[in-house]
Amino acid sequence: MGEQVHNRLAMVRAERKVSRQSLAEAVGAHYQTIGYIERGQYNPSLDLALKISKFFGLPVEALFSLEPFRPLTDEVYGRNQP
Repeated sequence: MGEQVHNRLAMVRAERKVSRQSLAEAVGAHYQTIGYIERGQYNPSLDLALKISKFFGLPVEALFSLEPFRPLTDEVYGRNQP
């Protein structure tokens, strides 16, 4: 499969209260594909990653990365905060 693409798709989808099915319909994918992407079992094509990013109104790098994302608590509160 090549290098794993890390993502925050499940978190953003839950935050926005968007079902896998409705996201899949909006971007022209199967709802199971969305689940595979969320679990890291499938890397989205560039086309699909861009469509998903556009759907949420976020830059693609906010959703997908070649490096693991830092936990949001680290990003928001700082690495060594309780």
